[in-house]
This record gives sequence, structure tokens and C-alpha cells, in this order.
Amino acid sequence: MKALLTALLTLFSLQGCSSEWKEIPEVGALFKRAGVTGTFVLYDVDAGRFVGHNQARSKVRFIPASTFKIPNSLIGLAVEAVEGVDEILPYGGKPQSFAVWEKDMGLREAITLSNVPIYQELARRIGLERMRENVLKLGYGNGRIGATVDTFWLEGPLKISAIEQARFLARLAQGQLPLPRDVQTSVREIVLLEQGDNWRLYGKTGWENAPDSGIGWWVGWVKKDDHVYAFALNIDIQKATDAGKRIEIGKASLAALGVL
Repeated sequence: MKALLTALLTLFSLQGCSSEWKEIPEVGALFKRAGVTGTFVLYDVDAGRFVGHNQARSKVRFIPASTFKIPNSLIGLAVEAVEGVDEILPYGGKPQSFAVWEKDMGLREAITLSNVPIYQELARRIGLERMRENVLKLGYGNGRIGATVDTFWLEGPLKISAIEQARFLARLAQGQLPLPRDVQTSVREIVLLEQGDNWRLYGKTGWENAPDSGIGWWVGWVKKDDHVYAFALNIDIQKATDAGKRIEIGKASLAALGVL
């Protein structure tokens, strides 16, 4: 079984590197104006192609940081480590980096606040072997979680590329992951950010090594009419003020591509 899961993981990774790519100068200009180095990937599911900025970097794997809260939620619900997204989990009672994290809460609130200790508790409830099995089953990045169940997405060894993020999220958006459909529906609901007459924007940020320099993420998808556009952005965060540029550049890129 493990051999089969590894083979599937490799297949997903190869698929992520083989699709058509179109470089969009207008998107590259947004990164230049913001003074940051990074990549933006938009996966047009119907067309089966990628567009964006910095194709070479889009294939480079980085630590997912808090973007892993999406698969963590999926796995936790699928294995019934929690009964639902509103079941209250304990944060542990210790001082945290942010005061808003010092509260027991469910996944719906915790993913909005990017509450690390709540999701570490979820990971411990899932357990190392069930976590490893399901990360491989989902074809998520390099599939490596090491020996510590509550830090592997923050410190490694788990890594994923922007293209792989976009492919993974496109499958979630369409309910095509190998998990119960009601689980996927629940997770889609808690990452909904904004909506309009004919569109919905879903997403999650991440910041490896926060609040210090590291890799910053913004990943998600737009459901517009009946079309799905999955996206992933990552940048080098050199200083704390760079963090806000993730969503700023991401939204501007989506607008430049006519998705928002």
C-alpha cells in the first residue's frame, strides 16, 4: 500500500511540472513594484493550463507553513479526530505569539486566526501514522512528515511547490480529493474569504518562520460562474511589512488576469 501511495505521489508531482505555462508580464510587474521576489501561479482548470509569474520558482518546493491547515483540517475531519469544524479544541494554556491564539476554539475560528496551537492539537489527535498515510493519499508535496507530528509543516521536512498547491486546491474546489465529500464541503466553507454576485474567493495564508524572515504564502481558488481558478503565491519575506504584500499582490494578480 505504501508503495502504491508513493507512486501516486510521484505521478501527481510529475503532472504538476508538465502542463502548459504562459508567463504574464503584468503579473511580474506587480512583484517588481512591490520589491519582492516570488511566484504567482493561476491554474485554469477548464483549460488545463498555468499562467503567472516566475515559472522556475513555481516548481520549487518550500515549507507550507499555515497553508497546511487546509489538509490538516481535511485529514482531521476524515479520520474523526474531531466531530466537526465547530468542536472546541484546547490551545494548551501556554503563552502564545499572538493573544488571539490564547483561547480554546474550533477549526472554523482557528483557521481564520491561523491558530497554530489549535492545529498542533488536531495533528496530535490524528497521530503520526494516520497523518503520514493521508498526506501521501492526498498527493501533497513531497509527502514527508518526519517523526514529529505537530511541527513538520512549520519546520519541515514537508515541502510543496506553488504548482502543486494549485493542483491540490483545484481538486478540493471540485470535491475530487480521495476523502468524503462532506469533509471537503466543510473545509471549503471555512476557507471562504469573500463573495460577489457570480464569484467566491477562498484562501489561506502562510508564513514560514514567522515573525522573522522566511517564505510567505497565499493560496486558494476562485469559483466564478461554473469555472474554477486555483492559485498559489509565495514570496521571500525579508521584513514583517512584506507579509501584507502576499494578499495585496495576489489579489492584484487575480484582477490583472480577469479572475476578480
